[in-house]
Amino acid sequence: MILPVFKLGTLALRSFCKPIGRRIKKEAGYHPRFRTFIINIAQANHRFSTKLQRRIYGHATDVAIRPLNEEKAVQAAADLLGELFVFSVAGAAVIFEVQRSSRSEARKEELRKQELEAMKQRDEELSREIEFLKNRVIELERHAKTRGLSSIFSIGNAESTKDKVKAG
Repeated sequence: MILPVFKLGTLALRSFCKPIGRRIKKEAGYHPRFRTFIINIAQANHRFSTKLQRRIYGHATDVAIRPLNEEKAVQAAADLLGELFVFSVAGAAVIFEVQRSSRSEARKEELRKQELEAMKQRDEELSREIEFLKNRVIELERHAKTRGLSSIFSIGNAESTKDKVKAG
């Protein structure tokens, strides 16, 4: 019961994150200090991705890279922040699910170990009981050889009792 509700909650959380990410994108350009911060992030991201692309394609990397204009930088940073937010929430949900699953597996493994230990203990008890019964059978066989079967089962006494009853 809890698992479907949890999965549904995770799906709902991911769905709610998308509008929040869009709202972050929209609001990112309005605040002056935040705007300069995200422009710097966007310019750094632009420089990094351009250098990386130039290395991949085998072009020179020591050339000057033109910065993005302010509006493109704000849009790129806002997109980056919105996607980062959605990705972070989805990643946190996945991490939580993996941890929950591993705890569940650990509990199942502990139960299996306890069951196995109980079975081993029962096996040892049965082995001791079998050993006791073997020793008892050996003892009875030894008595049977030394005294004969009639003394063990009181056959001789039972016959003499029958004779006494007939005579009496």
